[in-house]
Order: sequence, then structure tokens, then C-alpha cells
Amino acid sequence: MRRVIFNQKGGVGKSTITCNLAAINAAKGLKTLVIDLDIQGNSTHYLLGAKVTDSDKTIAHYFKDSLSISLFGGTNAGSGLEALIHESPFANLYVLPSHPELEPLQGRLESRFKIFKLKEALEKLQGFDNVYIDTPPILNFYSQSALIAAHKCLIPFDCDTFARDALYTLLQAVAEVKADHNQALDVEGIIVNQFQRQANLPRQLVDALIAEGLPVLNSMISPSVKVRESHSLSQPLIHYVPSHKLSDEFRALYDEIHLAKSL
Repeated sequence: MRRVIFNQKGGVGKSTITCNLAAINAAKGLKTLVIDLDIQGNSTHYLLGAKVTDSDKTIAHYFKDSLSISLFGGTNAGSGLEALIHESPFANLYVLPSHPELEPLQGRLESRFKIFKLKEALEKLQGFDNVYIDTPPILNFYSQSALIAAHKCLIPFDCDTFARDALYTLLQAVAEVKADHNQALDVEGIIVNQFQRQANLPRQLVDALIAEGLPVLNSMISPSVKVRESHSLSQPLIHYVPSHKLSDEFRALYDEIHLAKSL
């Protein structure tokens, strides 16, 4: 199963959600891959502990090679993604890192119609039970590539009035990708992040989304300084604070998503 975590608004917790769901999946004994398509590299740093400086061992290398045409036909993309994947310190959890070189590559990739290259590569990749794809906070070449390559889309929502206004634009963009390029893509749910249960405005916003028929997941994530601490230590919450309320909330979110899949 390939899941993309996507929102065009920054700061909504895409990388945190990506890495913590992936960490839970891996802890269950399932071989798990995180692909970081955001040039900021937050998921890369969260799981590997440092930015990867060698662009020959990142997702940028794969895209760069897809632009290189062999004299004998085809591309020079080599064996695909396998050689670019890094093992994290956590059992069963692997990372295909981001790199700043993604940004200057984008225009060339768009002009050469490489939008399906990620999907093609992931369809050839063997051995992973689940793939989680972190995306940039904009609908660009990389986020569209992820939506085309994925089976499911998770949308973080941070209980902000402006975020609610932008949500319908985002859902329309996902629907267009589904109609034009990937009919297998489904919105798996909206993840309410930074949810302050005692405050009126967040509750009103969430109730409004539910009343409008949007697929809001029941499991919501609370704000906590433990998230920032786990970022700085490069330890997903189930490893950093396994008994904390926030770790339990992520476990509940994971279970809800996978229960829905099994029904």
C-alpha cells in the first residue's frame, strides 16, 4: 500500500504524521519505506538524524537520471530506487531521502513529462509492505508525482479557519489528479492535527467539516512539546515516549486507518 500525506498549507504536520505512522507500521514487523519529496528534508532528518548531502543517494538522483537518455535507448536510471534507500536506526524502517537538488530539477522534469516516473519506479520496487510519501506544501511536480503514485491520500488539517477555506481547493486538486491520472487514488481521510479539545473554535471547525460530509477521521492528534523534542532527537514518538498520550493517539490513528482498510 502506498500512502501520500499531502496538504498545500505548510506547518500542518505532514512530516510528523508521515514518520510516526511509518514508525508504527515498522514496529509491527512490516517492512516500511518513507519517501521524502520535500526539499526541506524534514522526514529525512527526523528518521536519519542528519541531512543527506550526497545527492547520488537520494530521490533527486533517481529523477536526475530519468533525464539522462542512453545512446542505446531508454534511460540511465540504473536499477531504480533500491540503491538509493537508506536504513534508519529503527527496525524495518527505511528512508528514500530528499535533497535540495530537487528544486532546480523540477522545471526540467516538468518539461520532459516525467510525472509518471515515481509511479513506474514504485511499481517495480520489491519487498516493502507499505510506503509513506511526504510531500512539499504546494501542488507542484513532486506532490503531483506522489498523488499519481499513491493508492491512498491522507490530508492533515490544523484547525485553522484559513485551512478550512483551502481544504476544498485541495480536495478538488486531488480529485482532478484522480480523474486524469490515477483512478485508484482515494482520500483515506482528513487528520485533525494540533487539536485543542477544550477550545471552542477547533471543535466548531471540526464539527463543520463533519456536517459537510468530509471524511474526517475520528482519531485526532493533540498539540504537545513532545513532538518538537522528538524531532530534535530524531526519534518517532513511539520510540521517544512510548507511553505518552501522543504516542497513543498516533497508534489510534494508525489502527483506525488500517481497520477501515480491512472492512
